This record gives sequence, structure tokens and C-alpha cells, in this order.
Amino acid sequence: MTRPGGFPQRNPAALLAAAAVAGLVLCAVACAPRPDAATRLSLWEQMDPAQQAVLARQLTEFERLHPGVTVETNHFETDKLRTQFQTAGLAGAGPDLVYGPSDQVGPFSIMGLILPLEGLVDPDTLKLFVEAARPGLSGHVYALADQVGNHLTLVYNKALVHEPATDTDLWLRQAKELTRDLDGDGRIDRYGIVMNLTEPFWLVPWLGGFGGWVMDEQGRPTLDTPAQTQALEFMRSIAQSGVIPPNCDYPLMDTLFKQGAAAYAVNGPWSWQSYRDAGIDVGLAVLPRISQSGLYPTPMTAALGYSMSVHVPPARRALVLELLTFLTSARKVAEVSRSLGALPSRIDVAAWPDIAGNAMLHTSWEQLRRGRPMPIVPEMRVIWDVMRTAYQQVLGGAMSPQQAPAWMQAQAVRKIEELRL
Repeated sequence: MTRPGGFPQRNPAALLAAAAVAGLVLCAVACAPRPDAATRLSLWEQMDPAQQAVLARQLTEFERLHPGVTVETNHFETDKLRTQFQTAGLAGAGPDLVYGPSDQVGPFSIMGLILPLEGLVDPDTLKLFVEAARPGLSGHVYALADQVGNHLTLVYNKALVHEPATDTDLWLRQAKELTRDLDGDGRIDRYGIVMNLTEPFWLVPWLGGFGGWVMDEQGRPTLDTPAQTQALEFMRSIAQSGVIPPNCDYPLMDTLFKQGAAAYAVNGPWSWQSYRDAGIDVGLAVLPRISQSGLYPTPMTAALGYSMSVHVPPARRALVLELLTFLTSARKVAEVSRSLGALPSRIDVAAWPDIAGNAMLHTSWEQLRRGRPMPIVPEMRVIWDVMRTAYQQVLGGAMSPQQAPAWMQAQAVRKIEELRL
């Protein structure tokens, strides 16, 4: 699964000091120089199994086209990838390429851990990528994506839902009708809705749908607003309505939907193929308009792509760049799109007939247009951290929707000040 989270170290100097021992360990086990280092490339990623399978096929082809070259991969969960790469990079080690969501570009680039790509990749090639697929800061491009979007949509089981809801009042009515004790044992066997109630990534669309957002253009948190209170009240009402399992987290959501035990799921492109593989006849729709506000939810959108470490030795920089351009070539971007149902990162690929005419991709594009780009500034790591804590406390009953926004704002302001020291 691809999703944001985690919290950056406060500054490179402090991180380097704290990482001394961990960096040595990482170097010993994963990053130590080898006799054949010029032809042994390394890539760290946080892909789900379906995407890992696509990557494995692509790397096999790259190795076949480059006899003697080996590409080693290491998988981490998203937060772990970020901290491991920071620790290794500040110790002068780490992989040649790192793959992940665009919000990691902010801390990595400010810490000086990844290279600007505009001087390495041909300008005409860069122009083939949609703007969101070239994440960067201060006029520099720090990653090239193989897909864009990474956004939540409304996923439904066509065997249970014949016409997806277009507003939240209808959505909740349908969900109540579809939530059933099918065998009469007093326990719910099928839920109307499943979604992750532990991560604020699933709260943000509703925050936007009530007219709020997480920060302003200067990176200052904007969490203490009526919209935040309304979004928290909305999510708490769903959590308490009986249409969703208590304490529903990502694994439970994923399992129930794959088992046909849920009518609706709120999930992203990384999940769709696995649902089809599980035998579910999947439909997609945009998240329903919020009846109370009249606005559509605004899921965060992002790109997923590759960045090059500053520590790539000159002897293999050209080969690493060749791997990067291979993995983001038109043919490989199209393969990712076809295999995973992801939106292509390249303008030329988006126009290919089989992709332009794909109904699920069309709906995904429509949802993307209603979303908002995820800020890639380092402050976003703080926002996720404080929102997660408050969100979980509101749903757990330890904090009210009226108290949480002010607490979020105060914590975010304090931690961002510490981050900038």
C-alpha cells in the first residue's frame, strides 16, 4: 500500500549524529562496497506486491539488455523507507535509486540526499511528463514518476451495488441497507463501507470537502478551522453508524472487500488490481459529494517515482541514469498503467488508445481532477504526525471534534518550529 506518514528528523546535523551507529549497520548489511560495484545497482522501494511483480519483470529485461549488470532491490514500508534512506544517505551510503511518493522529495532534497535531474535527463524527455510527474522544489526536478494519482476513490462491488451513490446522504442510506447479518447469528457478516480509520490520509478528502485544507501556500498549518471540526464529526458519525467495522484499519478493510464482505471501500489505485485478482467485479466512482456542504471531497494526489542518490559514484552514474530512464520510458509507464490501473505519468502514453479508452482510468482521471496535490515540503511530515494522533483520539473517544483542531494546530506550529531549527 502507498500512503503518507512518518515524521522527519529536525535537521541534517542532528540526524547525522543520531544515525552514526545505525548508518554503520546499514552500510555493513546493505550498502557496503563490492568488487563489482560498477555493475551492481541498488534500488529501494515501498511498492505493494502487484507493483513489485511488474518491477521484477522490468528489471529482468533491463539486466538482459545489459549483460553483466545486476539490480538489487530492497523493500520497505513507506515510513521505514524514508527513515532508512535518510539515515543511510547522511552516512554517505544508501541505494542508487529510491522509489516512493512525491512527498518524500521535500525532506530528501533539503537534506541534500538526491540529485536534481534537469541537468541529467534530456529536456525534451522531461517535457513528455505531466507536471505532477516531475516533483521538485526551488526550480529543480528531483524525481521522475512512472504513475500519477495515488489518490483515494470510491470502490464498489458491482455484485452488491448497482448504482454508486453520488452524495453522502444516499451513500450512507445505501450502506445501512447493505450492512447485514446474513446468517442470523447476531453478528454483521457484510458491511456497507470499509475504509482506514487509523490514517489521516482518509480524513483529508472530507476536510477539503468541507472547504478546509492542511496548510497554506507558505507551508503554515491551517488545521484549526470549522472545516476540520466538520470533517472529524463526519468521520466519527460514520465510525459510530454501524455500517463500518469497529476500529477498521487498512488490513481489515482490504480483507473484507476481497472476501466480498463489504459493498464499498475507499481506497486507491494500488488496490484495484488485487481486488480483481480476488474475483471481485470492481467498479469505480468519484467520492460522493458531501450533502451538508455541497462540495466534493478532495483527496490528496501525488506521483510515485524514482530519485537518484547524491552518493552514486561517477563510475556508475551513467548506468544508473539509464536504469532511471528505462523504468520511466513510455513502454514501461504503459506497462505499469495496464497492469495496475494507475494513471500514466507521461503525456504521450495517456493518449494511447487502449489507455485513453479505459473506463476505470477515465473515472480515476475524474477523481484526480477533483483532488489536490499533496504538498511536498518537509512540513507535511509534521502535519501527518499531528493529524494522525488527533484523528485516532477523536474516533477513540479521547478527544472531541471540537477540541482536536486547536490541538492539531498548536502541535503542528510547535513541531514545525523545531523542524526549522
